[in-house]
Amino acid sequence: MAGGEEVSNKQLIFKDYVSGSPKETDMELRTETIALKVPQGSDAILVKNLYLSCDPYMRFCMHKIEDENSVFTSYTPGSALTGKGVAKVLDSGHPDFKKGELIYGPTGWEEYSIITTPETFFKIQHTDIPLSYNIGILGKFFSSVNGF
Repeated sequence: MAGGEEVSNKQLIFKDYVSGSPKETDMELRTETIALKVPQGSDAILVKNLYLSCDPYMRFCMHKIEDENSVFTSYTPGSALTGKGVAKVLDSGHPDFKKGELIYGPTGWEEYSIITTPETFFKIQHTDIPLSYNIGILGKFFSSVNGF
């Protein structure tokens, strides 16, 4: 990963706001490229996403949300879907996150993500259990807080 090597990055792209229930045609699989290095002087982190969750709250985010008091924000058409995930830090410009650490929090539905607000992530302390549990029974997610 020296010098910001570029690799392909598969992403699940949200095409447009949904009417009714989401359908496969509301999304598309796209492959872009990404440099495996955070921009110099940035506090961002670069992660390899290992597990992604699919939670009920995500359906609300696929609609145009105009209520400024909502706890949800709409997805941006043309961008990768976002949700909770488990990831491994590949590069970091943030003093609290080191290369190789395992973390969970809000990330893109893509192979690699640049996280510009890493403060929203939690470090995984216990690696003696399956990592995927961090986006399920051990995770801190909207679905369990808000209840549907």
